[in-house]
Amino acid sequence: MATETVAKPRTSMRVGVQRFGTFLSGMIMPNIGAFIAWGIITAFFIPAGFTPNEELAKLVGPMITYLLPLLIGYTGGRMVYGVRGGVVGAAATMGVIVGTDIPMFIGAMIMGPLTAWIMKRLESLWENKVKPGFEMLIDNFTAGIVAAVMAIFGMLVIGPVVKAFSNGASAVVEFLVNNGLLPFTSIFIEPAKVLFLNNAVNHGILTPLGTEQALAQGKSILFLLEANPGPGVGILLAYMIFGKGMAKASAPGAALIQFVGGIHEIYFPYVLMKPIIILAAIGGGMTGIFTLVLTGAGLRSPAAPGSIIAVFAATPADSFFGVALSVLLAATVSFLIASVILKASKDVEGDELGAATTRMEAMKGKKSSVSSALTGAGAGAGGVAVLAGPVKNIVFACDAGMGSSAMGASVLRNKIKAAGYPDVKVTNSAIANLSDTYDVVITHQDLTERAKPATSSAVHVSVDNFMNSPKYDEIVELVKSSNAPADTAEAPAAAASAAPAAGAAAAGAAAEPEAAAGPSGILVADSVVLSGTATTRDAAIDEAGRLLLDRGAVDAGYLDAMHEREESVSTYMGSYLAIPHGTNAAKDHIMKSAVSVVRYPDGIDWNGKEVKFVVGVAGINNEHLQILSSIAKVFTNKAQVAQLEAATTVDEVLDLFGKVNS
Repeated sequence: MATETVAKPRTSMRVGVQRFGTFLSGMIMPNIGAFIAWGIITAFFIPAGFTPNEELAKLVGPMITYLLPLLIGYTGGRMVYGVRGGVVGAAATMGVIVGTDIPMFIGAMIMGPLTAWIMKRLESLWENKVKPGFEMLIDNFTAGIVAAVMAIFGMLVIGPVVKAFSNGASAVVEFLVNNGLLPFTSIFIEPAKVLFLNNAVNHGILTPLGTEQALAQGKSILFLLEANPGPGVGILLAYMIFGKGMAKASAPGAALIQFVGGIHEIYFPYVLMKPIIILAAIGGGMTGIFTLVLTGAGLRSPAAPGSIIAVFAATPADSFFGVALSVLLAATVSFLIASVILKASKDVEGDELGAATTRMEAMKGKKSSVSSALTGAGAGAGGVAVLAGPVKNIVFACDAGMGSSAMGASVLRNKIKAAGYPDVKVTNSAIANLSDTYDVVITHQDLTERAKPATSSAVHVSVDNFMNSPKYDEIVELVKSSNAPADTAEAPAAAASAAPAAGAAAAGAAAEPEAAAGPSGILVADSVVLSGTATTRDAAIDEAGRLLLDRGAVDAGYLDAMHEREESVSTYMGSYLAIPHGTNAAKDHIMKSAVSVVRYPDGIDWNGKEVKFVVGVAGINNEHLQILSSIAKVFTNKAQVAQLEAATTVDEVLDLFGKVNS
């Protein structure tokens, strides 16, 4: 199936702000549940709450002073440098917390990523230069020293600066409210939403300031400046009545998604196809804010997503009327303005909506997760997958992320490097750790349906042979075409197959095999058998597994998990190779990383495929990935496979795998 690409966007201030806003959102959004929890406890148990309780109200102060900023600092650090970055980010955030007397959300959004970035840069200076045995000592002391220094820096410098900024921003908001000017913020907020700049404003400024205001007053109008679903649903209602073609037909479904689901981006194409419609969004937004100012209404915590359900869930008892009236009047004004514009303009046809959706995805920088509701297409629906920009991040995903995906990633990484694109990142991951941050996701054909829900924006490629799949050459061509210069980027991309979607997965990150430990100690002579005794697939799995068990690398439960993994998805790789390993849930049965190799000169039947080499795999912290990379390189070279078949000693096998990465 051909994969369409959108021309590579030129760098601009808008793109930079989008990326900055996305980064800010990435720190806040995963912790919205904690914000809501704080809001619920506040609403019920403070003296002015629904059910005042002096004892339970003691949770309110520590949660907003310590818990929420620390979560933000940890999340920001983790985004930059994984769990280690999260830990030092949270530790450094304590400095800005202690150094001020206001909730330090903005301070946490600075200290978390900054501290993680500093540690990442420092550790890159001595990467691969530390003598074996000293890695943990160096890593731990580096983290401790950086965290301590940055905590002091945050307390003495960043905290006071952020407090001054916060006080200034609060004064500006107070000035706008006192002078009746707050509604005019819609002139900036509503266009920003359509241009995907809202996260920089909403999560960078409004949510932190609104939380401080809610702490002092029990609610804040700032939470509803951007999240009000009224302006968007008003525009969609106008298209339902006065629109034409595809725009009219798709508007009812879009309205439901926007108003109840809270996915506001669903109405952006309707504005982009007729930009003057932005006046309706601005008018509705101003009306909604003006209503909130008049009624003194607000929310006690952020409403995310901007669903009417989330809005009412965050509404305190004394604000239900004002919030409901704000949404109603915003929708009404937006509907009236949009209706006049649509009635006075030319017919709007369905192909214009499709073009507007494509423009929206180009501005967003990736495929929209809800665009199929407008166009009836998309990778998830069996249509054409869309790349909005160059391919920079490819992931191989399998059940455990330790075997077949690692070897497949190694093979493709070498092909892409050979094609002249060393900056394209090719990693491997367990399906359970996938997140929607990849351009291309490659899975075994039996696992694609499980991987798609967590990576709906990516192009999905299904393979049945990880060692020499013809799909790899297609992916290389896709990388070439999508990374072409801007003036040629509109050329059609190479073909890349996509399978039907359905399933479930969660968020996470993949490790880079090239940075893993070397083969020393992972594959040893005692774990290589030149002539295996097994004659069946299951017996071969047992034989390779027992070699791991005999080394003390795994316990008996891991062998059962190897069979369980084989029953769900075959570990046949191609080129006479199979690499049985346990499921993702079986990692607790691994004591240390190890690899075993068993050769079957006469071959055995492996689900209808001939296998002569069975490689048992057990890995902790990706220590086994470099030896798997070596094995992958061997088995993509017919001459080296022939050498393995002809080897008469264990040393020949070890020497061949060792020389590959020398």
